[in-house]
Amino acid sequence: MILFFALCFVGVAIAGFTALLIFWPLTLVHLRDRHPAVMQGFGAGAFLNPAALGWLLSGGYRSTGDRNLDGLATPARVALLTIIGGLGMAGLLWLLAEVTG
Repeated sequence: MILFFALCFVGVAIAGFTALLIFWPLTLVHLRDRHPAVMQGFGAGAFLNPAALGWLLSGGYRSTGDRNLDGLATPARVALLTIIGGLGMAGLLWLLAEVTG
C-alpha cells in the first residue's frame, strides 16, 4: 500500500511537470519581451537553466513589479514546487517501504 501512495505522488509530480510545461515558457517569453535585462542573466536555453529555475523558486519575479509577470510566474513556481514535493514524498515512501520490508 505504501508503494501505491508513492506511485500516486509520482503522478502528482507528473501533473506538476505538465503545468510547468504550460506556464514556464509563457513566463520566459514575457521576460524576453518586457524585461530583457532579467532574461540576459539567464543566457541561452533558460528553460532548464539552474539559475533561471532558482530565480523562479526564490520568487525573484516579484522584484520586477509587473503584475502580468506575477500571474505567469506564480503558477510556474507552484508547479515546480509540486514536482519537487511529489518526487520527494515518493522517494520517502519508497524508502519507508524498503525499511519496513
